[in-house]
Amino acid sequence: MIDKQQHSKDSVFFRDGVRRIDFVLSYVDDKDGERKQERRKVYEANLMNVGLELETEDKSESEDGKTYFVKIHAPWEVLATYADVLKIKVPFKVNDIPDNSEMPMNWMSTPFRLPEHIMHPEADYFTAPFNKSKSDFFLIDDKDTFFPPSTRNRIVYYILSRCSYFRDECGDKDKKGIKRLLNNSTYTAAFPLHDCRYWKKSRDANCESERYNLHKHWARFFCFFKEQPLNLIRKYYGEKIGIYFAWLGFYTEMLLFAAIVGTICFIYGVLTYDENQWSKEICSEEVGGNIVMCPLCDRKCGYWKLNSTCNSSWQSHLFDNVGTVFFAIFMGIWVTLFLEFWKRRQARLEYEWDLVDFEEEQQQLQLRPEYETKCTNRKLNRITQETEWVLNRTITDIMGKLLLCWATVTLWISLIIACIIGVIAYRLAVYAAFASIMKDNPTTNLQVVGPYITPQLATSVTASCINFVIIMILNLMYERVAVWITDMEIPKTHLEYENKLTVKMFLFQFVNYYSSCFYVAFFKGKFVGYPGNYVYMFGSKLRNEECDPGGCLIELTTQLVIVMTGKQVWGNIQEALVPWLMNWWGSRKARNHPESLYSRWEQDHDLQGFGQLGLFYEYLEMVIQFGFITLFVASFPLAPLMALINNIIEVRVDAWKLTTQFRRPVAAKAHSIGAWEEILNGMAVLSVVTNAFIVAFTSDMIPRLVYMYAYQPYGEMNMKGYINNSLSVFNITAIPFDNKPDDGESPSWFNSSITSCRYRDYRYPSGHDREYSHTMQFWHILAAKLAFIIIMEHVAFLVKFFVAWMIPDVPSDVRARVKRERYLVQEYLHNYEVEKLKIQLSQNLPGDCNCTPMIYPSIPKHEVLSGCL
Repeated sequence: MIDKQQHSKDSVFFRDGVRRIDFVLSYVDDKDGERKQERRKVYEANLMNVGLELETEDKSESEDGKTYFVKIHAPWEVLATYADVLKIKVPFKVNDIPDNSEMPMNWMSTPFRLPEHIMHPEADYFTAPFNKSKSDFFLIDDKDTFFPPSTRNRIVYYILSRCSYFRDECGDKDKKGIKRLLNNSTYTAAFPLHDCRYWKKSRDANCESERYNLHKHWARFFCFFKEQPLNLIRKYYGEKIGIYFAWLGFYTEMLLFAAIVGTICFIYGVLTYDENQWSKEICSEEVGGNIVMCPLCDRKCGYWKLNSTCNSSWQSHLFDNVGTVFFAIFMGIWVTLFLEFWKRRQARLEYEWDLVDFEEEQQQLQLRPEYETKCTNRKLNRITQETEWVLNRTITDIMGKLLLCWATVTLWISLIIACIIGVIAYRLAVYAAFASIMKDNPTTNLQVVGPYITPQLATSVTASCINFVIIMILNLMYERVAVWITDMEIPKTHLEYENKLTVKMFLFQFVNYYSSCFYVAFFKGKFVGYPGNYVYMFGSKLRNEECDPGGCLIELTTQLVIVMTGKQVWGNIQEALVPWLMNWWGSRKARNHPESLYSRWEQDHDLQGFGQLGLFYEYLEMVIQFGFITLFVASFPLAPLMALINNIIEVRVDAWKLTTQFRRPVAAKAHSIGAWEEILNGMAVLSVVTNAFIVAFTSDMIPRLVYMYAYQPYGEMNMKGYINNSLSVFNITAIPFDNKPDDGESPSWFNSSITSCRYRDYRYPSGHDREYSHTMQFWHILAAKLAFIIIMEHVAFLVKFFVAWMIPDVPSDVRARVKRERYLVQEYLHNYEVEKLKIQLSQNLPGDCNCTPMIYPSIPKHEVLSGCL
């Protein structure tokens, strides 16, 4: 039996039941115990010198009998001191601006609302940066609860990450911070505590039980139609995580409109299915059954009839129709509206969450400990007029590191491109094998799916699956490479570190995920040549791929569906299942213990650590998805619908795992989504270009329109005769021996009476004065394609810039509130100083000191830490 203390182990307080546990450190004794014990002894002594209070739980008190837990409490003096250092904003006056944001027909949103105490857990106040010397200026009712737990753990972590574990405090700047102690296994974990179990409230009345409320109203899947309690998320996890869920929720809401329009465009393709004249011609025995097509590969591919592509032609029409053009233009406008409305939403959150003017604070105050330990010189900051530590970097050092970093980036991007080329080579080699195997149509014996399996489809699906596996494998390696490169650059602040890592990781992921789609969209079937003069891949014996008469759009759709769906399904399984299994395995012995035997810190210790980059990968996943639904949406109008379904699940999966499967992250501030905003803007611009090129060059929309308006032989506004017009004629006897099918490869119906074959191009036939050169129709189509791209891009960009100009980034009421708050801060501080001066003058006697008394005296023991910062 383990002898536990009588005090409730589910409590988040010290044994006295009064002092709150703001942070927990854990460690175990091992072989290298003496050195680690010395580090811990010095480190904990320095923490106490700074003013923190510690309480240790012996290993005999732990469930496994070998883990020590060091509980840390920050008293008021420490909190006040570092709140002043970090310029944390705290309330000084109740907000007196009336809220006139009532929406018309607000009653319709009632089913989606949450209780008021969950949506707005705190009253609305005007706030100002905390000043310890003027603490009576602020609304302090109770010093123990004035700073919420998220702010308390943020302050404690700030101290932990800068406190030394070396006896000579300023002697070795590198021996400092909890990160290094975790890396060298001096401590096994460092984390703030959840305030209760997620499925029931804490038995301690002084615990807020916010985790329980978050799980009940936010993390359960059946709450998917409810609004998110963003204020409670911010209060419990901090602004950085709150901003992420605000952005994800807003993105999901905006996807609803794109999904509706995309679904309508798809339904239009279904409803016009029977009006598809060119597919009817392909499938008919009179047209498609009498057109003999040239082999699609050398030696192993035989002649084939056009009507064998009947099914793919019908499938292609579902996505390649007039609605595609409309949807491509609509998405260009949608992405602009999404980004502009998000800026407004973000500006409102910045004000409500006291993040206005936060960027300067982030740059000046929240230096990375890894940067501070490398600093050797001091330099005057022109803005603050204070000396600060700076890293002494020579030009040679900077250029060398930049060259090494970007050489590494280039090397890994080249590796991705090499893998894509390998997949292309697989397509070319395997297509010939599939064509040879399926020449007698053995798949037609399969029920339901048999008629749809063609060499093109089999090649496309298997290549897409292989490409997806390669993407997943390379992703595992990119992460470590990108982190290593960014660490080597030694960024100054956390914000700068994340921005640098974001650029590198996104560059890797962009090439990794989208390169195969770019190949199918813009390269496949574009550089093929013609019979007798084919183009080969890098001088090899593999002939460049052709698009079948149904076009390459259906293959781009297949590629997009497999990679996008596979990534989303795999991502959700990985995010939800892996942490759950690891937690289940880690706590398998203790999960049935009552609270009296399984303490709050032990429960959290058995959970997974969220990690500094946990949120980074959530953003990356969503931004990659954003690229799929914007860059290639012209090929698959249902992509926004798939993304919407995934994101509805994603919000609740992320909430569930954060609430139940991970330790409580250290609260952090962030005033925006950071570098991701610029990446989204760049992708929005690129999406207009890519969709214009997809409609022009990948889709058959422009050739059909040119035929209907200029080349229809009877002058009718229909597509009769289009298939025959779009195929050129080649004399079989002129095909070189190396390009001819081997004996037995051609089907049984092929005989010597067939003297010509057709191929997809606009070229003059044999015997013409300009034999096998492009016809005038080809140049007319090319001109129409280029004109369409120019017109679509100009229209989309004009609308984009007009919308951006019309919608201000900051709502007028928010701008007014910010000005009102700044005015009140100045006015109240002025009145406060005047009142203090009056009191001082009225109380002073002749000969007394006239200096303003300090409300809280300075603490000498803080000098140990602050002197080396």
